[in-house]
Amino acid sequence: MKKFLKYITAFFMMLAIASCNDGIDGITEVDPGADATAPVVTIKAPLNGAKFKVNDPVIAVDIEFEVTDDIEVGTITVFIDGSQIASYSGDFKDYRRVLQALTAENIATGVHELKITATDLDGKSTSATVTFEKEPPYIPLFSNEIFYMAFDNDYVELISVKPTTKVGSPLFAGTSVVGTNAYKGATDSYLTFPTAGLNLGSELSASFWYKVNTDPDRAGVLVIGPPDTANPTAQNNRTSGFRFFRENAGGKQRFKLNVGNGTADTWVDGGAAADVAAGSDWVHMAFTISATSAIVYINGVLVKESPITGVSWTGCDVLSIMSGAPRFTGWSHKSDNSFMDDLRLFNKALTLSEIQNIIAVTNPYVPAANETLYMPFDNNYINVVGNTTATKVGTPGYAGEAKKGTNAYAGATDSYLTLPTTGLTGESFSATMWYKVNATPDRAGILVAGPEDTANPTAQNNRKNGFRFFRENAGGKQRFKLNVGNGTADVWVDGGTAADVDPTLNAWVHLAFTISPTKAIVYINGLPVKESAITGIDWTGCNILSIMSGAPRFTGWSHLSDLSYLDELHLYNKTLTQAEIQSMM
Repeated sequence: MKKFLKYITAFFMMLAIASCNDGIDGITEVDPGADATAPVVTIKAPLNGAKFKVNDPVIAVDIEFEVTDDIEVGTITVFIDGSQIASYSGDFKDYRRVLQALTAENIATGVHELKITATDLDGKSTSATVTFEKEPPYIPLFSNEIFYMAFDNDYVELISVKPTTKVGSPLFAGTSVVGTNAYKGATDSYLTFPTAGLNLGSELSASFWYKVNTDPDRAGVLVIGPPDTANPTAQNNRTSGFRFFRENAGGKQRFKLNVGNGTADTWVDGGAAADVAAGSDWVHMAFTISATSAIVYINGVLVKESPITGVSWTGCDVLSIMSGAPRFTGWSHKSDNSFMDDLRLFNKALTLSEIQNIIAVTNPYVPAANETLYMPFDNNYINVVGNTTATKVGTPGYAGEAKKGTNAYAGATDSYLTLPTTGLTGESFSATMWYKVNATPDRAGILVAGPEDTANPTAQNNRKNGFRFFRENAGGKQRFKLNVGNGTADVWVDGGTAADVDPTLNAWVHLAFTISPTKAIVYINGLPVKESAITGIDWTGCNILSIMSGAPRFTGWSHLSDLSYLDELHLYNKTLTQAEIQSMM
């Protein structure tokens, strides 16, 4: 039997050998041709410019790449910051296309370069590089800060380094106040974050920058609320948490806060004071909740305070960002298509000064060349070139309107602002501003930097140094004049009727003046109205700049406080050209 099986096995082996040459070609070597091109290296991860937000001091970074060649890949070498971390050669499963993954360990904070070099069998070589950054751990800028989102091309909460949950398809704005980007809303889209790690207590504050899109004409902005099990598709349980939202108010958007104490809710509705006009630039929003009050601030100004009996967080397990959904939809306060930037939460009720400090710190102004002062008067008296606040004398106010931004300075009797002149002066000097004249009183100082007149302390009029820019009645109109002191004498820059403005027009006009070593010029609405030859300006004793009054250094002719409006005040330690002045208009 065993012998029979051997014969059968031999028979089938001969059939198999015969069939290999029966209509089937044998293996034939094919010439691959000339090795014409160098390898192609494609780095798939990390992407060029990638940023890793991790609070650990060192991290591991996953690397993925592909190498292809027209004939055969020979060797592959991987470098981080010039140091080799891996190499591969020969015996690739697919000798024309190599896919490889590895992990780079011990990547410290900073920018790093990944370089991958591939060489084929003919010695031709190609390298590809990308840079990536391991960002430093975020250190809260402000005390009691518990939550921070920068929206710099991601939706990561930076204190916990945890991503928020995206609902729908939120976007990025392509512009920002702080950093490189900001949140941009989209229909039926928003972010959520669990409140479990926030350790919510008896006090809470929120701060963020916001640029309104009035379509839709109502939306939720920030909400931490409980579920409404009785109305799952139109939730509106306001007994706990808070709801910060906006609604149409005569074409503007009115911002409101609602706070629940566990059994009932309280409204914080500032009426017209809490309105933001359609098309407005970035505004700063903030609200605070304490055991006794809830307050809403816009651009660092309190717009409404309401007494409360505390806040309850019962059932409040989720924070919604840029929508009322899912917990506050009963009145259609859904997704917000506006922009948001620099969102911060605090476990304390911030004071007004703390909120104004956040505004100053998070909105650094980049001055133009030779610009020494810029005061937009957007509900504060801050020189944003260096973030210094002017000293108030009396009770200056705000106009409730603006040529640009959200507000302007409004003068009041015996009221004005002062700033030290340190850093503002030079052999050349220029000022530009928007101005709406109030002819009562019929003469006033506008900008003055002059020396003290010790001989006449109650009617000062020492004009030998510095400058005085002011207005006076001229047949019912207001004439604008400049006076410049060179150290020993003064020169007048008086354009006569060319420098007159009709106060009955109630219109914004653009005012400017320039001082050089050889001449001083006054401009109105971009046109020169008077030029006078001078021999320079002397700043001896000129340590105070007065804004919207001649006081205290130029009062001898009753050029006192100005009740007019002032906006967009800029100072420069250079002589502006007419073209530069016109460009500012």
